Amino acid sequence: MGTTVLVDGENVRRSLWPNIPRDELEDLTARWGEKHGHDARIVWEGAETADDTIAREVGELDPPVWVVTSDRGLRDRIGDRAARIIGGGSFARELRNG
Repeated sequence: MGTTVLVDGENVRRSLWPNIPRDELEDLTARWGEKHGHDARIVWEGAETADDTIAREVGELDPPVWVVTSDRGLRDRIGDRAARIIGGGSFARELRNG
């Protein structure tokens, strides 16, 4: 698989109204990843915040790594370590429009 794409789950889920249900976001993201040949991974809050997980994994994963988020703080933390940053709303609309 080509590019790893880390998706800020809550950020993307809440970027459209009505919000995208978690299971729908997981399904749409998996299909998007398959369609484009990417390893798309949704990151949810867990033992650490999604932001912390994404920031850490961007530094640990083999490039290229893309991040999907509209969170400016997270974008600042990642800096230029991500090959591409995609806005959460843009990504959500692409998923919904298929």
